[in-house]
Amino acid sequence: QVQLVESGGGLVQAGGSLNLSCAASESIFSFNTMGWYRQAPGKQRELVATVTSGGGTNYAGSVKGRFTISRDMITVYLVMNSLKPEDTAVYYCNLADRFGTYWGQGTQVTVSS
Repeated sequence: QVQLVESGGGLVQAGGSLNLSCAASESIFSFNTMGWYRQAPGKQRELVATVTSGGGTNYAGSVKGRFTISRDMITVYLVMNSLKPEDTAVYYCNLADRFGTYWGQGTQVTVSS
């Protein structure tokens, strides 16, 4: 069972930046997708960004141009710039490979006006 450990959440003012990271607890299957999802109060969980083991990326339209996702073999990163209050949510790390889908515990990101 793969464990995902997230770090980097916190409080930041609008217009500021925040970086998230998520590391797998063990080596994982070579072909996989890692990414970030978020859930705000009263809303469903939504995709933020994903990156494949081949380097292909996908971004939600609401964050494109502001957020950047990257990775190495077992760690995924999210650099968040020009943050807005509407980015406030619990952010969840995700890993998907041929064996299953795994989730981190979630980390709170709060953007103040």
